[in-house]
Amino acid sequence: MNPIIVVSELLSESAGARPPVLLDVRWTLGGPPGRPAYEAGHLPGAVYVDLDTELAGPPGNGGRHPLPDPEAFGAAMRRAGVSAETPVVVYDGGLGWAAARAWWLLRWAGHPDVRVLDGGLAAWTGELTEKVPTPQPGDFRPEPGTLGLLDADGAAAFARSGLLLDARAAERYRGDVEPIDRVGGHIPGAVSAPTTENVDAEGRFLGADTLRDRFASLGAAEGTPVAVYCGSGVSGAHEVLALEIAGIPAALYAGSWSEWSADPARPVATGPDPQ
Repeated sequence: MNPIIVVSELLSESAGARPPVLLDVRWTLGGPPGRPAYEAGHLPGAVYVDLDTELAGPPGNGGRHPLPDPEAFGAAMRRAGVSAETPVVVYDGGLGWAAARAWWLLRWAGHPDVRVLDGGLAAWTGELTEKVPTPQPGDFRPEPGTLGLLDADGAAAFARSGLLLDARAAERYRGDVEPIDRVGGHIPGAVSAPTTENVDAEGRFLGADTLRDRFASLGAAEGTPVAVYCGSGVSGAHEVLALEIAGIPAALYAGSWSEWSADPARPVATGPDPQ
């Protein structure tokens, strides 16, 4: 299944016999909250889902956006109307990171039919509404494990035995700046692969062949296992989505740099090279 959907396809499916559940996951690193923007105008029928409280657990030793408790996540999805046999389409304000986080979580938890609206709200050509729907409760029950997931030790091993991609901005990878976490730099052995290079100027994903060539140039050769991390498991999910478009399965280190760098005992590399 193509993990992204364009506006024309969404309009057609929404008018069909099996319309998808729409989730609005607008979120910006550092704020402001996405709900006021949702209430000011959203896609008709879309239900708001909060990334910080419903797509993540409380921040702590596991990083700034650790995975939510599966039962709590399942309850949030059921409240939003998600059922096991119903397609789901997620969108955000256009960057795609938050929508990809929702996509990754639902796919990891076993939902078979989840797609991201390519370009997000900025790509929408129809009218917006302020009407907040009251969805019928869904029946989705998470069964985690469909997508690959790494912990810190697994990420360290992956950097030695496979290809570990760092989806953050190149200057954070190098350690030139670190605006959020305890220290700058990257996991030793990881390769810089900013997720912003997976999309065009309008935030739409590049074509599958272009993405495949990009990841091949970074070391994603046939037979090489691939994993991704970022700052806190949000933009990294966007890179996993780009890899999925390219036909390359990849695991996610959900704790990412916010978990890794919080432990002074873990090694840190700086500069433009993996080691």
